[in-house]
Amino acid sequence: MKAVFLDADTLGNDVDLSPIESVTGEMVKHPRTSAEQVMERIRGFDTVLVNKVVLKREHFEACPELKTIAVVATGLNNIDQEAAKASDIKVMNVTNYGRSTVAQHTMALMLALATRLLDYDRDVRAGRWGKSPMFCLMDHPIMELEGRTLGVFGYGDLGQGVVERARAFGMNILLGARPGQPAGQVDGYPRIPMDELLPQVDVLSLHCLLTDDTRNMIGARELTMMKKDALVINTSRGGLVDEQALADALRAGTIGGAGFDVLTEEPPRSGNPLLADDIPNLIVTPHSAWASREARQRIVEITARNLSSV
Repeated sequence: MKAVFLDADTLGNDVDLSPIESVTGEMVKHPRTSAEQVMERIRGFDTVLVNKVVLKREHFEACPELKTIAVVATGLNNIDQEAAKASDIKVMNVTNYGRSTVAQHTMALMLALATRLLDYDRDVRAGRWGKSPMFCLMDHPIMELEGRTLGVFGYGDLGQGVVERARAFGMNILLGARPGQPAGQVDGYPRIPMDELLPQVDVLSLHCLLTDDTRNMIGARELTMMKKDALVINTSRGGLVDEQALADALRAGTIGGAGFDVLTEEPPRSGNPLLADDIPNLIVTPHSAWASREARQRIVEITARNLSSV
């Protein structure tokens, strides 16, 4: 097996790539690869590893020796899968590596928003506590999660991890039926249509893949259906929520808060409605929910196992 890793830096420099190297026998590593460099760098290799580098039909047709693409992530949006199939190229990805870290990050966003953690921290640093006539500050309303209802769209490995942790906080659980999904009971939790779920939830957490059916699944209409103090958490994919509609709703106070780890463009070089500095009770993190060292090392080990089966 002759392999090349086009964007090895995306896994960080603190992971051990030896499990993959022991399987491939030979692996050339590039820290990053631009679109213009892809063709020259994959030529002559039968196995290509990528995280976010885009591979297209033109690459496959020009490199008949290419047999395997290993995506060191779950999403396959950067691979032209139809073209790969036409060229008899096997495409593999990594699943079930980030349950703990993504669920942890989701709960961190939820807790920070519910307790208004960042607002109170800013108040203290601005000297407002020192000037308070009382022993404490109570300027920002705090939401107690126990007894509140969590709505989850996407009850796969990550969604299940969030539900486990939310139950430990005493939350009630409702699952959302995505377009094309039947309603009913799943693991004892009700799965109900979106229009029925949204008015009931205090926190909405998204764990769906981005598809034509889920793109902008939460827009202005859906946000107006929710409680005024409800929170929206997205640690899944940018594009599931209409970002401009959410920014408008937060400014208008028609939604309580939001925590996002993903945006439609990453990195957001062209800006984004959610990056404005006048939006209240909003936390945006840089697609870092997946990135614990433990999770990244699991990606390496799962990729090695996948490649060993080729």
